Amino acid sequence: MRILVTGAAGFIGSHLVQALLADGHQVTGLDDLSTGRLANLQAVADHPGFRLVQGSILDEELVGELTAGCQQVYHLAAAVGAFVIRDRTLESLRTNIYGTEHVVEAAARSGAVLLAASTSEIYGKNSKPGLREDDDRIIGSPLKSRWSYAEAKAIDESLIDAYCRERGLKAVIIRFFNTVGPRQTGRYGMVIPRFTQQALAGEPITVYGTGDQIRCFCHVQDVIPALIALMASPEAYGRAFNLGNDEQVSINELARRIVAATGSRSAITHTPYLEAYGSGYEDMQRRIPDCGLARATCGFTPTRTLDDIIRAVIGDQEASRNIAVTAS
Repeated sequence: MRILVTGAAGFIGSHLVQALLADGHQVTGLDDLSTGRLANLQAVADHPGFRLVQGSILDEELVGELTAGCQQVYHLAAAVGAFVIRDRTLESLRTNIYGTEHVVEAAARSGAVLLAASTSEIYGKNSKPGLREDDDRIIGSPLKSRWSYAEAKAIDESLIDAYCRERGLKAVIIRFFNTVGPRQTGRYGMVIPRFTQQALAGEPITVYGTGDQIRCFCHVQDVIPALIALMASPEAYGRAFNLGNDEQVSINELARRIVAATGSRSAITHTPYLEAYGSGYEDMQRRIPDCGLARATCGFTPTRTLDDIIRAVIGDQEASRNIAVTAS
């Protein structure tokens, strides 16, 4: 099967590319390398079934060319990360809205099945334990940059839904809840790799806000098989699915567990949101998924615990540090 993966050099995208190639597919990757890294694709760089094209989903003609002849399109490319959204809000909006429109239109035109990455940010301030796909969105002011990512992804979901109903597009929407694992970096605000990097360096662990916020984290290797299974499930078409783990942890406890797991002497410090993100940021106290729909549709059941995730990220960062030392 011929498959296009946008955001192929990203954290999730690179793991997906490897899995698809292992299944015997011909994969074309598209990435502008703004946040993705060629190093993420090192394991498949010379694979005969893989081709990486450096380019943007904002290039409508290129997206159309790469989609033509593909049976499936995994759309993972996006502007992501709290720092990216804060610092490049306009660029992020354009990428996440116009770029997605190009991919959706190309998939509809070519007859490809589409799987599109959305986010738990969709739910905004809704702190209900066990968020379901049909739960209401509670979003802050559109004048706060914090919510621009959620707004853009909501538009993407509405666009895809309209294409399914009016143009016959076969599409699946995935709402990721804090997918974590090897290759993810803390450069753009992702908390586990950021804490891990600080702990390994012996630097203070900087917790934003009170640290009492409750979050759930899911290993990327639990997520990838679900993406492939949902893409192949006709009963999933035209629907949105939560993918995450329901193991809860406060950010303070997360910091303590990472310090313990690394054997670090790092102190845990707290930085107010205003200082960390600026005046346009708001947070929510709790975000916990109900993944019953994905479980019923494709058997999705995460098997890796938070401690497994922490060990995997530590191992990945230690390996990267060793490579850097050897290279120097």
